[in-house]
Amino acid sequence: MPSETRLTTDRIRLRSMEDRDKEHLLRLFTDKEVMKYYPGVKNERETQEWIDWNKRNEKGYRVSLWIAEDKRTGEFLGQCGIVPQKIGNEVYMEIGYMFARRHWGNGYATEAARGCLDYGFNACQYGKMIALIDPENTPSIRVAERIGMAYNRTIEKRGKPLCVYERKSSD
Repeated sequence: MPSETRLTTDRIRLRSMEDRDKEHLLRLFTDKEVMKYYPGVKNERETQEWIDWNKRNEKGYRVSLWIAEDKRTGEFLGQCGIVPQKIGNEVYMEIGYMFARRHWGNGYATEAARGCLDYGFNACQYGKMIALIDPENTPSIRVAERIGMAYNRTIEKRGKPLCVYERKSSD
């Protein structure tokens, strides 16, 4: 049974994450270059926990990180979506994106992130959305800036500094 399509862009289909995506996600999560700005690579158990977390987000918030596929061929590209992030005492909706290295430089992250931003503002009526980015992760910062996000502040989360990029629906 095909997964539910959450949104599409010119080249990308974003669909709900399922257990059958574990193999693709595991390849993504074990690529040291892809995971360079994250606490570390993920093993099979952690990848399944990631899928389960996204399923819970989908159920509870109606958003999650979704599987990004080439709309024409169905090829796995990576993941992109919207997830809740707690900063201090507040929960913000974050746009997250991670693509397989072989697809870097093709504009997929920007295209998918822009689609998620539009979805968050229009379908979900979020007033503000954020992206949490390692200060050294220049490519991710460029994606956030290309979709109209601006640096707001640096916070400490998961034991490291993260830049908060944000955009309000009125921007």
